Amino acid sequence: MYATREQLEEIEAQVLAPFALLSRDSKGRAYPDEEPRYRTAFQRDRDRIVHSAAFRRLEYKTQVFVNDEGDYYRTRLTHTLEVAQIARTVARALRVNEDLVEAITLAHDLGHPPFGHAGEDALDALLKDDGGFNHNLQSYRVVTKLEERYGDHPGLNLTYETLAGIAKHETNYDLSHVAGLDPDARGSLEAQIADACDSLAYNAHDLDDGLRAELFTPTELDELDMWRLLCDRLNWRGEIIDEITRHTFVRELVGIQVDDILQCTSQNMDELDPKTPEDIQNAGKNVVSYSEEMRQQTAALKQFLYEHMYYHFRVIRMKKRGEQFINGIYESLIEEPRQLPPECTDRLKDHSLHRVVADYIASMTDRGALLEYRRLYDPVMRP
Repeated sequence: MYATREQLEEIEAQVLAPFALLSRDSKGRAYPDEEPRYRTAFQRDRDRIVHSAAFRRLEYKTQVFVNDEGDYYRTRLTHTLEVAQIARTVARALRVNEDLVEAITLAHDLGHPPFGHAGEDALDALLKDDGGFNHNLQSYRVVTKLEERYGDHPGLNLTYETLAGIAKHETNYDLSHVAGLDPDARGSLEAQIADACDSLAYNAHDLDDGLRAELFTPTELDELDMWRLLCDRLNWRGEIIDEITRHTFVRELVGIQVDDILQCTSQNMDELDPKTPEDIQNAGKNVVSYSEEMRQQTAALKQFLYEHMYYHFRVIRMKKRGEQFINGIYESLIEEPRQLPPECTDRLKDHSLHRVVADYIASMTDRGALLEYRRLYDPVMRP
């Protein structure tokens, strides 16, 4: 006999903390939809995201290294899965809703265009007179408007709580007005966990990929307090790092940051003493955070990665190449919109040409964009 949705909801109510968001208390979906017999609403959100076309395309979208640079560098998909794994660990330790955290993390990068931040920067510049382009907003648009899987409504029809978690992703580009949320309210604890674990995974795993690619050396990392702490904890000193040792360092780095988040967040929670999810959202500041010492160390690591990895000449070359492909595709389609596929031209009734072309490009994988560029510009390539 399987557990019914009602029984699963009751388990949540008994096990989770009083400030956790419960599935049975969800505010529902924009389009009424009968919930399944054996999955909670947030489990269903997670499953809808995993089965979406946008999620599958993450496998061939750049994290830092373009797909053809090697099989073992992270892609948007592997980054997303790593964030979800870390966030579930933190959510379980804090006794909040793992399924909601997982749904938010799995959806947080669905709006990334091909070629990573290079693609985003290129589209943002091209759309400067039409609202710009931001991958967080695009992720929200993907799940609410652009995914086409149901005959009676656009998007994935996710719950209010999952959509709010996506919209409250910490960014300078505030999505509260888009989602109809209070701009002064913080995200749920589940949303805050997803956001913190995204940054945590980003730093740790970019460090891993940068070492693998030999963009910098352990000797150069010695300037970082974080690196020296890791060396002390692992009793390691050296100039050349082998694969097993590199993996050990990255695991230890993730573990140190997770420990710090849990300890600092627990202290913040003791001070706030929240009784409801609303207490978290009305706190005035995020309760999921690093200690000041860890915040400074992770900021220094991020700055190191900017200087030694993101601005490395090899990465800059990949970035400029990606921008060239994006610009070329965009300019050709704007000049002659009849090159767009029918499913895109249908959207011109409700959206500007610039936005429709940007949506089309953003949906592409790296290799899909390369192929589209060749179709548009290579004289011997069949259209």
